[in-house]
Amino acid sequence: MKRTRRKFIAAYKAKVAIEAIKERETLNELAMRFEVHPNQISQWKREFIEQSEKVFSSSEKSKEQNEAETERLYSKIGKLEVENFSKKKSLYKLGL
Repeated sequence: MKRTRRKFIAAYKAKVAIEAIKERETLNELAMRFEVHPNQISQWKREFIEQSEKVFSSSEKSKEQNEAETERLYSKIGKLEVENFSKKKSLYKLGL
């Protein structure tokens, strides 16, 4: 019987990685508790540590991205409102 590959969500991976970083239990104990291979735990721990600096990095880029995204969305809302108004006006002229 073919076994399907398990997929883990990011929150689960982070939880396991944090437990591994705490080092209160061995990798084998964590592997038994979370039902994943010890090598997988080591990989998640390594990725977690490597990506952790992004949390504390400058948020200027994200602010600029948020502002650009907000501006784009506002322009789209305006365009849709104009389209909606013109369609309502056309329907009113047709008597519908």
